[in-house]
Amino acid sequence: MASESSPLLAYRLLGEEGAALPANGAGGPGGASARKLSTFLGVVVPTVLSMFSIVVFLRIGFVVGHAGLLQALAMLLVAYFILALTVLSVCAIATNGAVQGGGAYFMISRTLGPEVGGSIGLMFYLANVCGCAVSLLGLVESVLDVFGADATGPSGLRVLPQGYGWNLLYGSLLLGLVGGVCTLGAGLYARASFLTFLLVSGSLASVLISFVAVGPRDIRLTPRPGSNGSSLPPRFGHFTGFNSSTLKDNLGAGYAEDYTTGAVMNFASVFAVLFNGCTGIMAGANMSGELKDPSRAIPLGTIVAVAYTFFVYVLLFFLSSFTCDRTLLQEDYGFFRAISLWPPLVLIGIYATALSASMSSLIGASRILHALARDDLFGVILAPAKVVSRGGNPWAAVLYSWGLVQLVLLAGKLNTLAAVVTVFYLVAYAAVDLSCLSLEWASAPNFRPTFSLFSWHTCLLGVASCLLMMFLISPGAAGGSLLLMGLLAALLTARGGPSSWGYVSQALLFHQVRKYLLRLDVRKDHVKFWRPQLLLLVGNPRGALPLLRLANQLKKGGLYVLGHVTLGDLDSLPSDPVQPQYGAWLSLVDRAQVKAFVDLTLSPSVRQGAQHLLRISGLGGMKPNTLVLGFYDDAPPQDHFLTDPAFSEPADSTREGSSPALSTLFPPPRAPGSPRALSPQDYVATVADALKMNKNVVLARASGALPPERLSRGSGGTSQLHHVDVWPLNLLRPRGGPGYVDVCGLFLLQMATILGMVPAWHSARLRIFLCLGPREAPGAAEGRLRALLSQLRIRAEVQEVVWGEGAGAGEPEAEEEGDFVNSGRGDAEAEALARSANALVRAQQGRGTGGGPGGPEGGDAEGPITALTFLYLPRPPADPARYPRYLALLETLTRDLGPTLLVHGVTPVTCTDL
Repeated sequence: MASESSPLLAYRLLGEEGAALPANGAGGPGGASARKLSTFLGVVVPTVLSMFSIVVFLRIGFVVGHAGLLQALAMLLVAYFILALTVLSVCAIATNGAVQGGGAYFMISRTLGPEVGGSIGLMFYLANVCGCAVSLLGLVESVLDVFGADATGPSGLRVLPQGYGWNLLYGSLLLGLVGGVCTLGAGLYARASFLTFLLVSGSLASVLISFVAVGPRDIRLTPRPGSNGSSLPPRFGHFTGFNSSTLKDNLGAGYAEDYTTGAVMNFASVFAVLFNGCTGIMAGANMSGELKDPSRAIPLGTIVAVAYTFFVYVLLFFLSSFTCDRTLLQEDYGFFRAISLWPPLVLIGIYATALSASMSSLIGASRILHALARDDLFGVILAPAKVVSRGGNPWAAVLYSWGLVQLVLLAGKLNTLAAVVTVFYLVAYAAVDLSCLSLEWASAPNFRPTFSLFSWHTCLLGVASCLLMMFLISPGAAGGSLLLMGLLAALLTARGGPSSWGYVSQALLFHQVRKYLLRLDVRKDHVKFWRPQLLLLVGNPRGALPLLRLANQLKKGGLYVLGHVTLGDLDSLPSDPVQPQYGAWLSLVDRAQVKAFVDLTLSPSVRQGAQHLLRISGLGGMKPNTLVLGFYDDAPPQDHFLTDPAFSEPADSTREGSSPALSTLFPPPRAPGSPRALSPQDYVATVADALKMNKNVVLARASGALPPERLSRGSGGTSQLHHVDVWPLNLLRPRGGPGYVDVCGLFLLQMATILGMVPAWHSARLRIFLCLGPREAPGAAEGRLRALLSQLRIRAEVQEVVWGEGAGAGEPEAEEEGDFVNSGRGDAEAEALARSANALVRAQQGRGTGGGPGGPEGGDAEGPITALTFLYLPRPPADPARYPRYLALLETLTRDLGPTLLVHGVTPVTCTDL
């Protein structure tokens, strides 16, 4: 039963106190003991600090001063609308099941698969690493702006030496502090973050109070970089207090030159700066492995943090617009210090936000890295990051990430890299939206999140918004990030990944296939769009490998089903023996590189099993219309697994769907003379059954002798020229021209033409043989056949051969093609007719293209040889007692002809209309 191997059995239903508890700690880094963070400390605090970052103190004046209050509010609404769309997707995924360590990477990889999830997870990890370095360098620059030896501000203390080496030293010391906190575990990180949160909140509170408590004042502005400040008169900005005139002046936009870079600002550049500071919504989700209840904490904590930061930003925008003139806003981005009741508290807030952002990025990066290493997607490269402490802290991943941040710090200035980091964050956000969108579109019954405030519209809008923001912030970085994601996904696809996660692509394919199958109406079928849909019955694939590949070439984009009948009666068996066989047959399909479905059945006899498969294989408008069987003869079975390169070489056991022991999954070929599962009587009866069910029939003999290059997937280039011979007339009952245009004759022509469309058969020449009666003039029938071929757009050579002397041509023809067995001819006469037809076909197989009409004698052995022969398959006789004689005549007809297909078509397959 399926439930006996259900993943739910890995969970204890009740804990010691009656609460539902996972037996394995829900997959955290160290099990249940590592999960100890609450919603507030684990999600709200890190998310608030990440979304504030340094922007809340140093870029409020920049945004309001250039964009004005109205456009600044519009920017904030757009930015938070985009983030809110992603938050809705995060909430939906997080409440749909147990969330393990790795945060966004875990959500993406378990939905979109290891290829997409691994590539985006690695990019998200690098974004956090670079984000940590950017925060540390920003902190260093903020410290040096006040305490540096080259500080230009009026209140600079000028005590710290500056330069590249000194800056690197300061950054490394701060990184050591941050790394030490993160290495000691999530508990210490949570306490440090909470302390930082208190400092930032106190600093913001002092700023808000200062807007109200401080009276109007003039604030001296720092000279612009590159200007000679001593020769210019001092410039002042004005803090007016609450003033309606100030608000009126600040309502509209006033884009000007940025005094720090010299670039003229516009809506896009200001919006990019604002949005860069808000991309921290995943900080709480990254701690999913340490949260007590991640499915509740992530959505609740993230929503609370987003709402809180939005309120603070709006409040600061309004207060700045009411109290500060545009000159102050545009010329002093750090004006909070100048208007504060106690300026050092603002500095503490700036340093605390930068430090907390670096801590959040480093610990988030380590958790993503640990999840990547645990999933073993990148092999030995990330193997050291699997190590955890006894308490479940992934300290090795922290040290790994610390080393990478140290390398990034060597680059010094990272203004350009800051945009790349934001773009990488947006790629991850878009992937989360895409994951939720895929789950919603797949309509999987198990996707039922407890958070319901989302729809596929919000997910789709979130994906589009993130992609738009990527190209708005940095088109080059956006294009590069998508290219990097594609390369990483290709690498992971080539390497192979775990298949037990569940792929939403499979659910989407199922949903779409079902929808289109319902729209595939068999009542609207037309002969113009006919294609072969094959059911190949295989006993043992060891001996049928060439036929399996030949049938794959004959399908021409149609349905191809491998059918197998296992003999037995379910009433006398403890379980179904068929289900365990599917894995071996699917591995066979993968290894043989054929595009086929597999359908297996259990039946007391092969004939009954074939009837089952003919009736129930396929679905809707995709059902087999042609039965393909190997020929029933006394040739000893061959084991093609021993000679075929795809089966003789050991498979890569790490590749998806491969099996190194595939040869052991199928029994060895039947020994010569051993009993068969199918009697000659049942074999012919199966052919008759298929024709009664209005199915076309193809019998393949000696397919193992086909040239190997003709069965390959390439272009079939070979120095040896080959013919494909078609005899569209029943050679066991010859008759004149009308036989070439009946349904069965046209079916032969169609199947041979389809084979010629396959790249491996492009170089083969199609020959059609026109049989003439003993008193029929040459040329007339050939002209009619060439005209027919021209109408059917079939390119082929036509050769006339004389056939019919002494073959009973003067006797009246029976209604049924198979009634030659019941005609006046005796068994000896029918056998002689079959031998004569066999000699005629063999004689033509060695003739060149210019041989013309001829009989058995002669032939050019130096010319092209026949690779495959198509013959007309007569209907089985009506009397089952004559089945063995019918099979014997077919054996005589095809003896020593090489690879041969006996074909009988019962449905129209081609027409001359457009």
